Formats: sequence, C-alpha cells, structure tokens
Amino acid sequence: QVQLVESGGGLVQAGGSLRLSCAASGSIFGVNAMGWYRQPPGKQRELVAQISSDGSTNYADSVKGRFTISRDNAKNTLFLQMNGLKPEDTAVYYCNVVLRRLVGLYDYWGQGTQVTVSS
Repeated sequence: QVQLVESGGGLVQAGGSLRLSCAASGSIFGVNAMGWYRQPPGKQRELVAQISSDGSTNYADSVKGRFTISRDNAKNTLFLQMNGLKPEDTAVYYCNVVLRRLVGLYDYWGQGTQVTVSS
C-alpha cells in the first residue's frame, strides 16, 4: 500500500511563488520515477515535471525555467518549487509515483492540491 499526500497549494497573485510537497509513505521501494501532474479546469491532466530514479528531470515546455522539481530520498518527499506563477498555471496539482514490481510498473496518485493564480 502506498499513500501520497500533497500540501502547499493555495491562492497566489501572478508573479508569485508556491512550493508544493508530496509525502510518500507505505511500500515505497523500486521507485522508477516521481512527478507532478496538473489538471486545469475543464481540461485533461498533463505532466508538469518528472524526476527519474537516476535524478534526471524533464519539464513541460510551459513551465521550463519557472518550476523546479526535487526530492528528498531520505524522507520520501517530492517537491515542486513554482516561481513566476501565471494565471494559466491554475489547476489541481497531483503527485505521482511509478514503482517497479516483479510484474511491471505501478502508478500511484495523491488526492491533489489546488493552485489558483490570480491576475
């Protein structure tokens, strides 16, 4: 069993910053990748940033240079530092972890945290 709990969302003015955290607990081993996704109102969920087991990262073009993903392996915690926020960043942000098991890869999701950017 794996639990992911996000925190750090809220309301911020355009140009402001927020730091999201995702605390992972349970059977956290065989981590293939961890990432942040978001779902804007009326739109599909999309990848924001991902960090692989080797530490390599990739970002959506829309957030490159503004967002930074990082992790604390000792505490099984994932972070997303968001700077220069824009109204179009408004969305529910979800933490995701992909775990390797003998029978394949498994996806786990947090409950989401709302980020609202006012203009």
